[in-house]
Amino acid sequence: MTMYPSRRAMVGSGLAAMTAMATTSAAAAERLVPARALARAVAAYSALGRHFGTNDGSGLVREQVPAAADDKPYSYEWPYSQVHIAALDLTAVDATYESELTERAKAQEHFWNAAGGTTELPGYASYPVAPYGSGGDMFYDDNAWVGLAKVQRHLQTGDAAALARAKEIFALVRSGWDTDTSHAAPGGVFWTQADWSRDRNTVSNMPGAQLALRLHQITEEADYLNWARLFYDWTNTHLQSPGGLYWDHLDLKGTVEKTFWSYNQGVPVGVNVLLHQVTRDRAYLRRAERIAEAAYAYYVTQGRLFTQPVYFNSIFFKNLLLLESATGKDKYHRAMADYADQVWSTMRDPATGLVHFNAPGGTEAIQQAAFAQIYAVLAWPRAKWRTLY
Repeated sequence: MTMYPSRRAMVGSGLAAMTAMATTSAAAAERLVPARALARAVAAYSALGRHFGTNDGSGLVREQVPAAADDKPYSYEWPYSQVHIAALDLTAVDATYESELTERAKAQEHFWNAAGGTTELPGYASYPVAPYGSGGDMFYDDNAWVGLAKVQRHLQTGDAAALARAKEIFALVRSGWDTDTSHAAPGGVFWTQADWSRDRNTVSNMPGAQLALRLHQITEEADYLNWARLFYDWTNTHLQSPGGLYWDHLDLKGTVEKTFWSYNQGVPVGVNVLLHQVTRDRAYLRRAERIAEAAYAYYVTQGRLFTQPVYFNSIFFKNLLLLESATGKDKYHRAMADYADQVWSTMRDPATGLVHFNAPGGTEAIQQAAFAQIYAVLAWPRAKWRTLY
């Protein structure tokens, strides 16, 4: 199922970059210098603006460079949200990006469908609404990412408007819960409101749980915690594999699609960390550590990290840093730095500043944005990690 390019695509040329990530201690230490990470984040984000900007006053971006013959004038919402979040992550470490973030957040609203979708609640459509486009189906995971970004903004600055929007987004995500008990494995949040998919995904449930837990932490409202547990329990029951990693989705007949995507491992780690913070039950923290270790072995030790889209890996690593904000460890932070530097040295064109994961050398906005996010967060002080997804 594809809504737009690479939504579920494997990374083609990234397979060639699959190499051992062992480094000397001196080289590893160099990679963790915040100033170096920030400089690279700025370079990646600047290239994004140069090559993907539409220059028509909308603040929106193009989907990919070079453009395909059937590309629309603007990117879809999921890629745009990651551009928005790249600006957010940079602003957290460099206040000069505040005005840039304001413009990105303003353009994000070009996707807002105030009239609502099939559940009659407002949310972000998959394509800009009038006057920039005709809108599109709502995806619950797309909305959850923006909700989590709004929470991050609120936690870092106290932004009340960001919190209010996060609450609206959660109401939409909650409305996607499957209430038909005739379905196999009843319950779970659907991936999309579109009638061409009735799948219930790890990525439509665990980010919803994470958003609910953040809202519970901020507001202390019990209803958020109750919904978080519902999403969490359903996903663990139906989509967690015996080895601890999470499969992608199941359909209404109960058939499970068993691909292991990296972001589907990262978010449950973050959910367990937040459940530990909320309940003080260390069993949740131990679960987070077990999932993280299983995912590290699968993707890093066994050399699969470059089989994953960079925008999945960005979410994956951010959640691992949230875990390390609780444990005080640094293993996953170092793996994140190693990954970023390997992409920089083997997949970036110095002439353009763009990263090339696709043959024969094109770049998608979402890829460049995720790359900028990774380096931006690597520049953060450890104290900020606790505000991540």
